[in-house]
Amino acid sequence: MPIAAPTIPLLSIRNASKSYAGIPALINAALDLQRGEVHALVGENGAGKSTLIKLLAGATSPDAMQVLLDGKSVRIPSPQAAYQLGLRFIHQELNVIPQLSVAENIFINRTYPRRLGVMVNWRQLNAQAKAMLAKLGIDHIAPTEPLSRLSIGDRMLVKIASAVAGENARIYVMDEPTAALNHAESERLFRVIQELKTHGSGILYVSHRMEEIFALADRITVMRDGEVITTLAKEATSPGELIRLMTGRTLEQIYPPRTTLVDDNILLSVKHLSTHGVKNMSFELRRGEIVGITGLQGSGRTELLRALAGADKIVGGAITLAGKRLNLNSPTKAWQAGMAFTPEERRTQGLILSRSIGDNITLPHLNEMSRSGVFLIPQLETQQSQKLGQAVRLRATSIRQHTRDLSGGNQQKVLFARAIATQPKILLLDEPTRGVDVGAKYDIYTLIRDASATGTGILMVASELGELIGLCDRILILRAGHLAKIVAAHGLTQAQLLALCYGEEPLDA
Repeated sequence: MPIAAPTIPLLSIRNASKSYAGIPALINAALDLQRGEVHALVGENGAGKSTLIKLLAGATSPDAMQVLLDGKSVRIPSPQAAYQLGLRFIHQELNVIPQLSVAENIFINRTYPRRLGVMVNWRQLNAQAKAMLAKLGIDHIAPTEPLSRLSIGDRMLVKIASAVAGENARIYVMDEPTAALNHAESERLFRVIQELKTHGSGILYVSHRMEEIFALADRITVMRDGEVITTLAKEATSPGELIRLMTGRTLEQIYPPRTTLVDDNILLSVKHLSTHGVKNMSFELRRGEIVGITGLQGSGRTELLRALAGADKIVGGAITLAGKRLNLNSPTKAWQAGMAFTPEERRTQGLILSRSIGDNITLPHLNEMSRSGVFLIPQLETQQSQKLGQAVRLRATSIRQHTRDLSGGNQQKVLFARAIATQPKILLLDEPTRGVDVGAKYDIYTLIRDASATGTGILMVASELGELIGLCDRILILRAGHLAKIVAAHGLTQAQLLALCYGEEPLDA
């Protein structure tokens, strides 16, 4: 019986290496991507995944690298060259132009349809953009809408549409594409990925979410400390084994256990709260309690936290903190009252990336680090930043390092350090582990547990249902801006919680 000839990979990467200031970020990395394959790339932040993607995208020059497409050697000196070779990239960071319309962002790398070869044909541009969105089952986003008015999740959908709609590319590289998407939006993307596979495209898929990896991937490549550790068929491994390979250690528990009991004293009381996205909502939060918030797109999760943080206007209701009625008409008032907030999108809503770690940590607390509220005391600012950086297990070269140079997990820790700087009564956490690797997630879970142990009350929005069940005491389920149900987290399954989000009572509840 003749032996079948080996299949030539769609993409081969060999000897990919890159150092920064003499420090290796990528060491002789190699992988193959087959036609019609989803190949997952996993590892902690700093493992080398992003560096490898930047080299493949032509955004960074390698120290050494060979790239083969269909067995033929190619050079990728620029992002334009990568695009012309049929590579499409969906990055976790939203590299979009908010001032432009949805249609303009979709066509940002394409030639605009024109009239008489000169003027942009806006009617045709918007019609084509609408058709491209419809291909992904997206009918709630108008092509003419300015991107700045869309939610983070909808902006990511526009970015995905720009990459995958229209012509079929050869290779799609997706870096945490579901980080800003809810469950229904993620499922829509997964269906698109399956369609791309049937057309013979290869998908290199980066994610920290184990359930996604095992639902989508055919093979999995593990990276650690800039090197490729191994490549495995999905059937030949398990989530626990991948965690061990990624981190070099075994995580006995994904979620740190609770070591203290929740206080019976009511810390926060919300009565009939109403904003532009929240309607007549009432609930209570006890000292040391962790309460999760979940719901489908448009349920009001982020809007609830933003109202409590003083960022969104409250049009009705009452908020009482530690027995004192609050008037939260600005973020400053909320911080002063003891309500600390970490926003959903850290890079655009939470951090000044061009400033140092220390500047970002102390930003809302400069009055406490100055003389007479006017003259800043640099030594005190540095001491406080270093102390808080150590408290949140921040990994950085120094407190003066630019925040943009940190991994996603360490950027999130900077936000957390800022939030706990003045020992707040309430922590409002919107997607605190979004786009964070498994090791950094465990650190953040521990920080949340530690804060609750001191009596801080925590309200937490999370898209990962397992996170809510694993960390929270109770969960608020929101629907269309209303509080639909409050459930105990203990003993709940992800399937039951998802059914409740959709308005169905789980059969085995």
